[in-house]
Amino acid sequence: MRRIVITGMGAICALGHDAPSVWKAMTEGVSGIGPLTRFDASALRSGGIAAEIKQFDPSRHFDEARLAFLDPLSQYALVAAREAVEQSGISFDGERASRTAVLVGVGVAGEETREGLYKRLYEERATRFHPLGIVRIMTNAPASQISMAHGITGPTFAVASACASSNHAIAQAALMIRAGLVDAAVVGGAEASLTLGLMRAWESMRVLAPDTCRPFSAGRKGLVLGEGSAMFVIETLESAQARGATILCELAGTGMSADAGDIAAPSAVGASAAMSMALRDAGLAPEAIGYVNAHGTGTVANDSTETRALHSVFGAHAPALAISSTKPMHGHALGAGGALELIGTIGALRDGIVPPTLNYLEPDPACDLDYVPNVAREKKIDAAISNSFAFGGLNAVVAVKRMG
Repeated sequence: MRRIVITGMGAICALGHDAPSVWKAMTEGVSGIGPLTRFDASALRSGGIAAEIKQFDPSRHFDEARLAFLDPLSQYALVAAREAVEQSGISFDGERASRTAVLVGVGVAGEETREGLYKRLYEERATRFHPLGIVRIMTNAPASQISMAHGITGPTFAVASACASSNHAIAQAALMIRAGLVDAAVVGGAEASLTLGLMRAWESMRVLAPDTCRPFSAGRKGLVLGEGSAMFVIETLESAQARGATILCELAGTGMSADAGDIAAPSAVGASAAMSMALRDAGLAPEAIGYVNAHGTGTVANDSTETRALHSVFGAHAPALAISSTKPMHGHALGAGGALELIGTIGALRDGIVPPTLNYLEPDPACDLDYVPNVAREKKIDAAISNSFAFGGLNAVVAVKRMG
C-alpha cells in the first residue's frame, strides 16, 4: 500500500492568517471567540458571538479583477492553499499537474454572496444582479479556484458532509492516492458562513452558546460558530523523498461511517465505527494513540456521546488519552472544522504539545476522561486521531503518526 505523507499546511481563521500563527495561538490557549463585528448582531438572541476572522484585507492577496469572482469562502481557501503549497515546495509542472487532485470540504457555500443577492431581491426589490453570483456561490468554487491558481489539472471537486466535510475530503484524497489515480493532492476545508440569516437559522435549533464554548465541561451551553480554512499538501512518501521535501507527518489512515439514525442527534455507535476503522486502516492499536483531537462541540449531547464512543473504542486505554477540543479557540468552523483541527493534531505530533480545551469549569459525570483543561500540556505523541461527526449522522476520522 502506498504510504502517504503531509508536506505542507496552511490556515486562516480567527486565531491568525497563517498556520504558524494558528498553532501558536492554540498552544497559548488564545480564544478567537468574541462579539460579531461584520454585521449588526443586536437582533440575535444567542449573544451575537462567533470566532470571526479579523483584519483580513482581500486586496493584499488578490487583484480587483480576481476578487470579483471570489466569495470569502474561496478567498480563505486560496490563502490557505497558497501557504500549504509554498511550505511543501511542490511544483505542478509537467505530468504532476494531471497527477495531483484538489479536494475541498465545504459545509455551506457562498453564504455571504447569497445573502447579498437575497437582500437585493427581497429588500431592495432589485431586478438586476451581479453576473458572477453563481460562480461565487457554487460549492465547488474553492476547489476550482485552487486548481486554476496553481495549474492543477487532475481530479478537482468539492466534498460536502456538513461538519465532517474536511475529514471526508482528506479521506477521499488519500484513497485516490492509494489507488494510483493521483500521486498528490491539495486538500482541506473552508467555511465562510457568518451571516445574519445563517446565524438566525442556527439559533432556531437552540444549540448556540450565549456565552462561550466549553466542551466536555459541566455547565456547557452549546457551540460557537467560526470560519476560515486549512489546506494541506499530501503525497506519496516516494514523491516527497524524491524531491527532498520536509515531511510533517504520515497520514496513516482514515475511517468513515454513517449513523443511519437521527439527522441531528449523534450516535456513539457511528462515532465508534469511524474511529475503529481509522485505527484498523492505519494499522494502529488503540494503545498507540496518545492524543485525540475531539469533535467536542460544547453541546450536552455531542460531548457525552463522544465520550461514550471513546470508552468503547479505547477501553482500558481511554483514561490515558490526552483529549482536547480546539473549538473554544477557532470556533465550530463547520466544513473547515476538521482541517483546522488537523493543524492542532499535527502540531501535537511535531512539537509534543497538546492544545488545551479552553473554558473548562468542572467535570461532568457524563464526560469522565482527560480533556487537557484550560492549559496546554507537554507530552510526546507518536500517533493521534482527529474526529469529525456531522449532522446527518456522518462521521469521518483521520489518523496521523510520526514518521518512523
